[in-house]
Amino acid sequence: MNDFLTARASIEILKPIEEVFEAIIDPDKMSNYFIEKSSGRLEEGVTVEWKFPEFDDIFPVKGIDIRPYEYISFDWSGGAEGMKVEVFLEAYKDIFTVVRIKESFMPMNDEGIQQAIGQTEGWSNFLACLKASLEYGINLRKGAFDFMRPQN
Repeated sequence: MNDFLTARASIEILKPIEEVFEAIIDPDKMSNYFIEKSSGRLEEGVTVEWKFPEFDDIFPVKGIDIRPYEYISFDWSGGAEGMKVEVFLEAYKDIFTVVRIKESFMPMNDEGIQQAIGQTEGWSNFLACLKASLEYGINLRKGAFDFMRPQN
């Protein structure tokens, strides 16, 4: 029996795999749909800092394995053991890309279940925002999470 839970999400994006890959690792492109800013490009073995528009915190993100046009993995757990996000890219007829995201390893307990649900929700939102940005030039995230800001 598996002692861990995994969050998963997937979507089809009507853009070539090269464009989708760059939109996930290039901070200038990511700022159009996901983050406010990053200290750099997502690369293997490099830790960058992501800032989200609705939070004051800065999140360290370490690139683990980056294989152009097929796979991206990173750790954004802040040092928690074994936490990893994997992004699988699959080209289809050179006209669109299937993106699958898997985040592991959440403990098999009530807290882990809530975390897996939340991360599945979050990655589904990430994919919808990525699709809207690449296909239509729309930033779905803008203003979408203002309700999460601490109220003064």
